[in-house]
Amino acid sequence: MSVANHSIDPADTGTKRFRAKRDAILAAAAEAINEQSAKGMTFADVARRVGLNTTSVTYYFKRKEDLAAAAFDQTIQTLLATLDEALELAEPKARVERFLAITFARLARVRRGEETGVAVLSDLRAMDEPMKSGLLAGWREVFRRTRQLFGPMPTRAHTDLNGARAHVLLENSFWLTAWLDRYGVDQYDRVEARLMDVFAHGIAAPDQQWAPPVLDLTHGAAPSNREAFLLAATRLINELGYRGASVQRIASELNVTKGSFYHHLDAKDDLVAECYKRSFATFTEAQREADAAGGSHWQRLSATMATLLDIQFSERGPLLRTTALSGLPVDVRQTMIDRSNRIARRFAGTISDGIAEGSCRAVDPLVASQALMALQNAAFDMRKWAGTMPRERAVAMYASTLAFGMFDDRALAL
Repeated sequence: MSVANHSIDPADTGTKRFRAKRDAILAAAAEAINEQSAKGMTFADVARRVGLNTTSVTYYFKRKEDLAAAAFDQTIQTLLATLDEALELAEPKARVERFLAITFARLARVRRGEETGVAVLSDLRAMDEPMKSGLLAGWREVFRRTRQLFGPMPTRAHTDLNGARAHVLLENSFWLTAWLDRYGVDQYDRVEARLMDVFAHGIAAPDQQWAPPVLDLTHGAAPSNREAFLLAATRLINELGYRGASVQRIASELNVTKGSFYHHLDAKDDLVAECYKRSFATFTEAQREADAAGGSHWQRLSATMATLLDIQFSERGPLLRTTALSGLPVDVRQTMIDRSNRIARRFAGTISDGIAEGSCRAVDPLVASQALMALQNAAFDMRKWAGTMPRERAVAMYASTLAFGMFDDRALAL
């Protein structure tokens, strides 16, 4: 699947100059999408980034939607090429190692300025038809090939488990851009090895089991009108991205007027910030409740994981995906990232204490905590998958990918 622009003279497309200019425009579009979302990207901004006028950009891409679709398609093709190279190897662990190595090498080149980054896929579902269908078909192929990394799937249980593994691996590869810049490029090899160690062997010590309680964070209280409002908005923003979830659409979801929306909040940016605050408060409350319940630090960590995943898979969820960050103003976005990092540091502290007492493996706590953030954040997209099995089984199977590693088959017996 690829995106074509039929307004271009076919004789031009094969020239080196044409390809170079088109690639520069795509790189600028990816940068703009990552900063502002696809809906927020403008031709004028892209043209400014490459030193062209707007008319010149429209020669290559007739509409803004064509450009956004081409940028998303480029990301999908990059992922497919990476997966094809990884699938050349025979063993699942070697395949995942290769996938991670290619990803880290590409991010290192981007960091050194030798290559441009690709567009995040957060706005894929907000695209208009017919482009949306083609791009989603490409994304499904990415998922299918990622699932193949983990070997044969002779039973439905194998397919379910490999689906969970594939999703956690992909989401962790996307989440890298949120935290890898805290390390020097010369440290990328070390971070890659530490992350692969978590993928291969998990966080729990070998003698630990998965038997956590799901903590009651509501304590029987019914959600307030404001809570219901933020919950509906969170669902739509997760599904359609920041720009795709319009105020009108959110109001319609709640059967209220736009005026009622502004009774709750002054602007859409305020809405997203409030949705994030609600989600982060849920993270923090789960961590606090798990600490208050006591037990080993692995028991506390697993109780937090189980509770948050149960929320993501249930009607009382979801928590807001980090994909909404690309639509926020820079200062608000940084505030939300800082809050996320505080939650990750608390996970790291629990893991460190677990290592000291022997209930957690000797992993890198900072790296493992970011892997946990990606796992919790991404679970919303697996609601349909989770809905095909008992909730407890879905939570345990999804969590097993980081609890015991991506090559541990204990979850098949659930």
